[in-house]
Amino acid sequence: MTPRTLGASNLKVSPLCLGGNVFGWTIDETTSGKILDGFVAAGFNFIDTADVYSRWAPGHKGGESETIIGNWLKRSRKRSKVVIATKVGMEMGPNDKGLSKAYILRAVENSLQRLQTDYIDLYQSHQDDPSTPIEETLEAYAELVKQGKVRVIGASNFTADRLQESLLVSAREGYPRYESLQPHYNLVERARFEEALEPLCIDKKLGVIPYFSLASGFLTGKYRSEADLAKSPRGQGVKKYLDDRGRRILAALDQVAENTNATPGKVAIAWLLARPSVTAPIASATTIEQLQDLVDAVNLTLDPESVEILNRASAWSGQAGVSS
Repeated sequence: MTPRTLGASNLKVSPLCLGGNVFGWTIDETTSGKILDGFVAAGFNFIDTADVYSRWAPGHKGGESETIIGNWLKRSRKRSKVVIATKVGMEMGPNDKGLSKAYILRAVENSLQRLQTDYIDLYQSHQDDPSTPIEETLEAYAELVKQGKVRVIGASNFTADRLQESLLVSAREGYPRYESLQPHYNLVERARFEEALEPLCIDKKLGVIPYFSLASGFLTGKYRSEADLAKSPRGQGVKKYLDDRGRRILAALDQVAENTNATPGKVAIAWLLARPSVTAPIASATTIEQLQDLVDAVNLTLDPESVEILNRASAWSGQAGVSS
């Protein structure tokens, strides 16, 4: 497995990023630790979380995922072996959100404390904050980088225009620049990223860390009919994919999976890894078996014919050569 460089930084990351959103939410701390141990034992090093994980769960206040990762780092003594990515900006409480300098400087201390570390490898703006000047946000990050509390910064859920503007401000003012983008991107969600963000990321040599790589489980083939939606609480979230295009994508995944002796989910991850822009897809695992599937996906290389089958089935309306 060849490490990949994140943007123009010197961060070397594995070609798969372990999503930490499930830690303390759908799996407990013990299971989370086993997943983290297995991930590192398999040769991977890239772990993604956020301060807000998992504030949406009843009784949670946010910080649960970072806390579990921090306990694991202390117990395992593997801090030097992993690249920790976390985020700031989503609402953590009254007046605790956004990308103002004051809030970032306060929030990073909370994340560092929960993670039980004195530095964050990749600190990301979780979402754009139009109410705060870009200069102010980047000035805060510049201070943190200078202090050694943050190594590299990244953006998540930005439009191409706002990402481009941020890069221009960094260049003009001499601030650290966003070295990565975390977009919503997978076989069924292609248009928003590929239209404007992908060309920008390639041109500016930004790392790309897609989330929802398996489209909330849809691309594993788990949901093939309305009746299947009841299999999981996430079922209603994939209902929108059960249209003609979604079924075409599943059929293509089945075809390639059969040809490669793999599973649809492994093929969906391998397709992302075959994109020239993608650095490391983010995927979560709640069992060791699921983790093994992710590891296997990284070792699956699709031939050009298989990639074309998937591209054709998932082509989006408005794409060059595709009619509405």
